[in-house]
Amino acid sequence: MDFSAYLAEFERILNHPSPEAPYDQPEYLDYTRLNWSRMNRWIKKGVLSDSFVKAVKDISGPQHWIVITEPWCGDASHSVPFLHLASELNPLITVDYELRDSAPYRINEYLTAGSKSIPKLIIKSIDSKGEDLATWGPRPVACQELLNQLNTKGADFEQKNMGLQNWYNNDKGKTLQDELTIILSRISPSTA
Repeated sequence: MDFSAYLAEFERILNHPSPEAPYDQPEYLDYTRLNWSRMNRWIKKGVLSDSFVKAVKDISGPQHWIVITEPWCGDASHSVPFLHLASELNPLITVDYELRDSAPYRINEYLTAGSKSIPKLIIKSIDSKGEDLATWGPRPVACQELLNQLNTKGADFEQKNMGLQNWYNNDKGKTLQDELTIILSRISPSTA
């Protein structure tokens, strides 16, 4: 699905009188509402760095980006908007959004330490081979390190959520953009 269809699915879940699992659980629906607000805030107020914009605009051959996500995913609410904003900068980028928990279950091919962690960005070439050029996710390295520290300290679910939320709010998408700038410059070297 494209980004508009992803947003429509998000809204369908939020507005359905009796949503299907896992959204039939109040906590999932509450997190999804929060994620809707977070995502829309970044879409409206997220700022792309000059170096990231340059790396995206320097893509000189067609790329197909696949973003595996879910509306309930807090990490996705902070990352997917920046992926969307970047993809709009270059007509050579096509993007499909796939739900982790629905067919085609592509996440099974892109596990992180054996886990179906999302969001996951897969960048593929658009040629007869359709090979993977790069992958990224489920979160920036520094954010993952914070989560690892919280896990080591035995933080509960809410403490982890608050820690990650604060990290994302303070970072404002900068680290994700820095990491993707490096990835894109490796797979699409600038001709300048």
